[in-house]
Amino acid sequence: MSGMSAAPSRPQSFLAFDFGVRRVGVAVGNSMLRRAQPLKTVAAQGEARFAAIEALVHEWQPSALVVGVPFHPDGAAHENTQRARRFGRQLQGRFRLPVNEVDERYSSTEARADGAADVDAASAAVILDQFLRELP
Repeated sequence: MSGMSAAPSRPQSFLAFDFGVRRVGVAVGNSMLRRAQPLKTVAAQGEARFAAIEALVHEWQPSALVVGVPFHPDGAAHENTQRARRFGRQLQGRFRLPVNEVDERYSSTEARADGAADVDAASAAVILDQFLRELP
């Protein structure tokens, strides 16, 4: 039957972040293609960092954000685990978008192994690919 049924749900788009104290890698992707693409690395600090991220949020209009949260190989939290989670809360507060956390224990290793030119943006893409794979 080729009758008109309910409109398909609109694909969701996502911006993903590989948080670092000095640099934040950014990637973009959506639920239809389920493939992340590295965008850029934001090397700014403080307000300049959030201004750069705001420009990306405005440009890409994501449905939600994804933040990689690092853990020790044994799953234990460490200093950067808390920093990444705080960064996620700041994003949520500023942009009023849902923030999803992804365990990113090995994203940088994977990005380096793939020979990425921009390891931070490539790490964000690894994080987002993992998130997209786990979508229903």
